[in-house]
Amino acid sequence: MKYELLKSQKEFLEVPHDLEMDVCVYQGGFGSGKTWAGSLLGLLLALKFPGITGLVGAQTYSLVRDTTLLSYFEHLENFGMKPGKDYFYNKSTQKLEFKNNSKILFRHFDEPNKLKSLNLGFVEIEEMSDIPYETFKMLLGRMRQHISPGWKGFKYRVFGHTNPETRKGWIYKTFVTSKLPNFRFIQAPSTENIHLPRAFLENMKNLYDENYYKMNVLGQFDDSSDNLVVKNFTTENIREIRYRSEFPLHITCDFNVDPMCWILAYKDSERAYFFDEIILENSTTVQTCEEFGRRYGKHRGKIIINGDASGDNRSCTSEYTNYILMKRCLSNLGFRQVDIEIRGFNPPIRNRISAFNCHVKSQNGERRLFVDPKCEKLLYNINNLKYREGSSMLDLPGYYKLRQNQELKFLGHPFDAASYLVEYYFPIV
Repeated sequence: MKYELLKSQKEFLEVPHDLEMDVCVYQGGFGSGKTWAGSLLGLLLALKFPGITGLVGAQTYSLVRDTTLLSYFEHLENFGMKPGKDYFYNKSTQKLEFKNNSKILFRHFDEPNKLKSLNLGFVEIEEMSDIPYETFKMLLGRMRQHISPGWKGFKYRVFGHTNPETRKGWIYKTFVTSKLPNFRFIQAPSTENIHLPRAFLENMKNLYDENYYKMNVLGQFDDSSDNLVVKNFTTENIREIRYRSEFPLHITCDFNVDPMCWILAYKDSERAYFFDEIILENSTTVQTCEEFGRRYGKHRGKIIINGDASGDNRSCTSEYTNYILMKRCLSNLGFRQVDIEIRGFNPPIRNRISAFNCHVKSQNGERRLFVDPKCEKLLYNINNLKYREGSSMLDLPGYYKLRQNQELKFLGHPFDAASYLVEYYFPIV
């Protein structure tokens, strides 16, 4: 099968310098061919240099297994290579071996100390922005495999592919501002990929908010002047939302003893309306259900419970116990139509943030998320929840800050509760 490379993919595969090691990151939007190009490069290195050892990894192994490894198998099939004849994959050791004695190891980077004994010829990093800078530096130190005399033109290769960092973190500082001669940064927008359907690109433009579109379609860094998590929220997103007893009512939950955070909402096929919040200090699931009953005991419509798939493990037995307990408590209070709709596991927080922002304001200016002024703690989160400087991590208060200001304990949990609902019904696809 003949491949037609995009301009950025060709630039990614070729090395324009004579230095001993090449370090490159391919940053692009959705559908820009990042993973496809990375696995192609890894396979070409394994075939060109007999006996080479490569490492392919991500912060979590599920990402390696479900994304990168499948891309390798796709290339192998396209090359006409047969399993058991041209290559061998050992599922228990997560190792891909070839007839020329080259091998590729597939690993996660969650425990980087377990990788320190490896001597490698190349490393491929999936979702490079997810790994810590210290892990990246450790991987650079693994580039020490003995160079075979037959490896003409060989260079150690460390290459990664990623969506842009939420904030300008270590990738920006290392590859854009440092200007090291063998560190290359390639930016590839989704729009460069001529093979993508036009409807795919138009759909992203209609659904995504301005910052999300800029990062995950155009492949650009976030240049906004503040660290706020929620972008483009204005008074246009604030409105008084009338309570309707006959409407399906959603309770979306973040379980904590202090504070317990439940946000009440309506939704239609496109929009989410947050009209009240139940946020109690030093409370339990039963006590919070009773407070709901005092406020909305005459509700006639269905009640749908959404929220945290895991709950707070320090204070809750399990997510199953909490949600079943909620359903039983509400039933005892006289509510007969109570359903539970939650994910089997929580998505990454950046997925929730992206879905929330896309509903606050899409790329085409449409607002599909509205908050009643009664939701004071949720609005406090929207206006104050920030990222840590130079990081994609949320800047949540630690023990000492909480001792100095107890109000800070309301930062994070109300947003979590609301964003669980938005991501569940309106995920970024």
